[in-house]
Amino acid sequence: MDKKYTAEPYRIKMVEPIRQTTREERITLLEKSGFNPFSLRSEDVYIDLLTDSGTGAMSHNQWAALMRGDEAYAGSRSFYRLEKVIKDITGYRYFIPAHQGRGAEQVVLPQFVTKPGMSFISNMHFDTTRAHVELAGARAIDCVIDECFETQNYHPFKGNFHLERLRELIKARGADNVAGIIMTVTNNSAGGQPVSMENLRQTSDIAKAHDIPIIIDGARYAENAYFVKQREKGYENKSIHEISKELFGLADVFLMSAKKDGLSNIGGIIAIKEDDALFERCRTYIVPMEGFPTYGGMTGRDMEALAVGLQEALEEDYLRHRLDQVRYLGDRLRDAGVPIQHPVGGHAVFVDCKTMCPHIPFDQFPAQSVVNAVYLEAGVRAVEIGSFLLGRDPDTKENLQSPLELMRLTIPRRTYTYTHLDVVADAVIAVYARRNELKGVTFEYEPPVLRHFTSRLKPVT
Repeated sequence: MDKKYTAEPYRIKMVEPIRQTTREERITLLEKSGFNPFSLRSEDVYIDLLTDSGTGAMSHNQWAALMRGDEAYAGSRSFYRLEKVIKDITGYRYFIPAHQGRGAEQVVLPQFVTKPGMSFISNMHFDTTRAHVELAGARAIDCVIDECFETQNYHPFKGNFHLERLRELIKARGADNVAGIIMTVTNNSAGGQPVSMENLRQTSDIAKAHDIPIIIDGARYAENAYFVKQREKGYENKSIHEISKELFGLADVFLMSAKKDGLSNIGGIIAIKEDDALFERCRTYIVPMEGFPTYGGMTGRDMEALAVGLQEALEEDYLRHRLDQVRYLGDRLRDAGVPIQHPVGGHAVFVDCKTMCPHIPFDQFPAQSVVNAVYLEAGVRAVEIGSFLLGRDPDTKENLQSPLELMRLTIPRRTYTYTHLDVVADAVIAVYARRNELKGVTFEYEPPVLRHFTSRLKPVT
């Protein structure tokens, strides 16, 4: 196994102090937060791996671009500059900005739900996508390959669609009852796992044969393209831009939280290949939901920073270091025997807490227990990706059991050093050593939608 890791392809020009708390402080802080680290204040977190969404560092060129921001309510120059970049990357005809990915989802997904009983099929829906599917009156069905759930075994593209199951689902439900097929790249809930171009191509062929629209949920499409270049035969000599454009050519709509591979602190993208009627419906919907079509909830300065960030995210030096940081943390944990989703994905290391804590039942949320223990150990904030996040069946209201119970250690872009990741690794390894002592958690308060953000929990006694 290659244990060489790329050095940072940048110099550090500005620093932000972070504070170490004591274990006694963290015990009190976690209890006050309802044993849900989402409710912690950022100043009470030493290393914050909750999410890579909007938490990265912008480049000097992005900071300079902020000064060009045109804050005109309508027809902003900044909109047209961003539109040009997005059209160049995707090859699509239409672009509408949104304030972030969930803003794009709430505008677009309801346009495909035309009658009761419809479903979206995805390699795996992430949390807000699933919520907006259900809020639109449809149901979310996951259709990822079985290898995804074999966390200890290597597979280069664990995010792939299960093609035979996809065909069976379409046949069983009827193509006219499938609102859309959502390609999530990289596949976050699977462990940040990439999807191969061949799998995307075959998925696209199946969708087109049944006249089903194809939507790319591409918050991390550049990372996916880098994996394709590294792992898929025939792409080793293609640029990230070329691979990305080929990916977009397989779909009809592109939705993006630009807070990831846009290297931006805020922003969302709706891009439509050529459907005039869909564009007009979305442009109408964006006004009451997000804002005028040429700002869509974003400021001019943020559109300028995003236009630069989208291009920087396609640079191979940046992507190589980005993925090496994740690989470094994953290697440290695997070397210590900690079970993780292998190989690591593009934006995070996912610890397999079902394997780590088999004594904690799914509805006492083993990964949440590990998340809390890691915070207590070193002030490191992670996030649960398992049954807590998955939520309840929208019809029976019973807790859904996730096939994977994962703690996601999400690495912000251009933010932390390898030494910070050593602190994280040491904390997780220490918790792993006393894993049999961990106990589950249960609800004190549970909201009806996206419960993992604002729930209050308590340890099971």
